[in-house]
Amino acid sequence: MKKFFSLIAGLLFGAALLSSAADREHTLKIYNWADYIDEDLLEEFKTWYKEQTGEEVEIIYQLFDVNEIMLSKIELGHEDFDIVCPSDYIIERMLRQDLLLPIDRNFGDTPDYTVNVAPYIIQKFNEIEGSGKNANDYAVGYMWGTTGILYNPKYVTREEALSWDCLKNPKFKGRIFIKDAFRDVYTSLNVALHREQIASGEMTIEQVTFDASDESIAAVEAFLNEVKDNVLGWEADFGKEEMTKEKGWINLSWSGDAAWAMDEAEDVGVSLDYAVPVEGSTVWFDGWVIPKYAKNVKAARYFINYMCMPENAIRNMDTIGYVSAIGGDTILEAVEDTASFEPIDARYFFGEDASAVCVNPVFYPSAEVMARLGMMHDNGDRTEELLKMWSRVKGDNAGYFTYICIGVAVLALIAFLIFNSLKKKGKKHRR
Repeated sequence: MKKFFSLIAGLLFGAALLSSAADREHTLKIYNWADYIDEDLLEEFKTWYKEQTGEEVEIIYQLFDVNEIMLSKIELGHEDFDIVCPSDYIIERMLRQDLLLPIDRNFGDTPDYTVNVAPYIIQKFNEIEGSGKNANDYAVGYMWGTTGILYNPKYVTREEALSWDCLKNPKFKGRIFIKDAFRDVYTSLNVALHREQIASGEMTIEQVTFDASDESIAAVEAFLNEVKDNVLGWEADFGKEEMTKEKGWINLSWSGDAAWAMDEAEDVGVSLDYAVPVEGSTVWFDGWVIPKYAKNVKAARYFINYMCMPENAIRNMDTIGYVSAIGGDTILEAVEDTASFEPIDARYFFGEDASAVCVNPVFYPSAEVMARLGMMHDNGDRTEELLKMWSRVKGDNAGYFTYICIGVAVLALIAFLIFNSLKKKGKKHRR
C-alpha cells in the first residue's frame, strides 16, 4: 500500500512539473543559495503578485552552493531560470558574456521599491566592469558583507586581530582557519600588500582589486606560505562552528559567518569578536539578476521589486542573518540599538543623517573602515593562475586539521575492512 501511495505521489509530482513546464507564463523559476531567504516570503509573493497584476504565478525554487555551477547551467545548459542570485564577480562575468537581461523598473501602479537600495551598493555596482554595461541596469543588490578576522579575545587581542600579520604569528600555530575561497583571500591580501601604494596615491583600491599580475600573485603566495604552517584547516563552512568550540582562535571569515558564530558562541559561554584589518580587505555583494534565457521576465522583475520592500528586507535579515542591500530610515530604525553599540558614521549606507548611529559594526562598519575595502572582480584569463597559486599553497601543507580528518578516514576504512573480513569469515564458519 505504501508503494502504491508513493507511486501516486510521484505521478502527481511529475504531472505538476509537466504542468509548470507547459505554463511557463505563470511559473517563476528562482535559483538561489541555500538558507538565503525567508521562505514564507515566497508563498506571500504569489498573493502580492496577484494583487499587483491580477495574474496567478507558481514558484519553482531551486538551490545552488557554488557560483560557477549556477553559471554553467545558464551559460552552457541554457537553463531557463527567471531569476538567480550570483555574487559580484559572477555578475561581472555574466554581463561580459551577454547572459543578462536589463531590468525594467516600470511597474505601473506598483511603486518602484528598488530605489531603496543603499547609495553605497549602487556606487559599488557602478564599479563592476561589464564591458560597457552598467551593472545597476542589470542587477539589484540583495545581501552584502566584508571579509575579515573572527577571533577569540581570550587568546587574541583586538590589536593583533586588526592586522593580517596575526595569521603569521607562531603563537597561533594550529589555531587558525582560513576560508577555502581563493578569490576572497587573494583580493583581501592583495589590497593589504598594496597599502603603501594606495596611501601614496600611486594606485587606487579599485585598480588593486583588478590586479592579478604575476608580481601580485607571487607576493600573496609568499605571504600565504608564511601563514600555512599555522593553519588548522582550509574550510568552506565548518570554521565558524569550530571557533564556537574554541578549537580555533582565528578564522579568516566573512562578516555574516562571523555574526552567526558570535551569536552561537555566546549561547555556550564563549566570547568571539570580529575585526577588519587596518591594512585593508574586501567587501562582497550578492544581487538579483534575470538571465537571458528567462521565460517569465515580468514575474522576475516584480519579484526583485518585492524583495526590495523594507519590511521584506528586515524579515530576510532576521531569518538568514546576513545584511540587506536595502537602506533608508525604515531599515535604520529596525537595526539601531543605542544600548548595545557605540555611535559610528554610517552615512555611506543610510544617508547624511546617519553620521552618529548605533548599529552593529560587524554588519555596518564605520565609514573609516569602509574606505579601505575593495570589491572582488572576475579575473578572466588570470583566474587559472590564481587557482594554481592557491593549489600550491594548500597542496604543500594541508594543515593539521586536514591531516587529522585524513587519518580518521583511513582508520575508519581499515576498521571497516577488518570488520567486513571477520564478518565474512564468521559466515563461512557458521555455514
